[in-house]
Amino acid sequence: MTDDIKQKIEEYLKNHKWLNLATVDSECKPMVHTMAYVSDGATVYFGTSKQTHKVDDIMNNSNVAYTVDEDNVDVMTITGIQMQGIATQVTEPSELEKFSTLMSEKYPFMRDLPKTPDSVVFRVDPVEGYYLDYSKGFTHRDKVTY
Repeated sequence: MTDDIKQKIEEYLKNHKWLNLATVDSECKPMVHTMAYVSDGATVYFGTSKQTHKVDDIMNNSNVAYTVDEDNVDVMTITGIQMQGIATQVTEPSELEKFSTLMSEKYPFMRDLPKTPDSVVFRVDPVEGYYLDYSKGFTHRDKVTY
């Protein structure tokens, strides 16, 4: 069953465009950021400006959480994922190239955006996750660990 749930999470990540990333600042205040992302299995990648609160937060505390879900659905048929993970800045050229390729495939308009030296890329490796499927019962979710 665990492998089935992990596969559902990977497919869900592939087929959605936005995640809600939660970080915590140095004063333990949480913040949620809506992000475009790409995925490779259950690992997600996102790019952002170096001058953002989320970068400061992640550099201070690499533990993050995120959700991916549907808008405008019947409450009894909600599906989505809730994930906890570790965020790491990507600096390896081959991994940056992989990120760029995945972004261009998922978001074709990105090919035309100029590259900026103020951008950084992060990878979020999953630690624990939940696949939500309310069609199996209100608040039903299956837990997996990585």
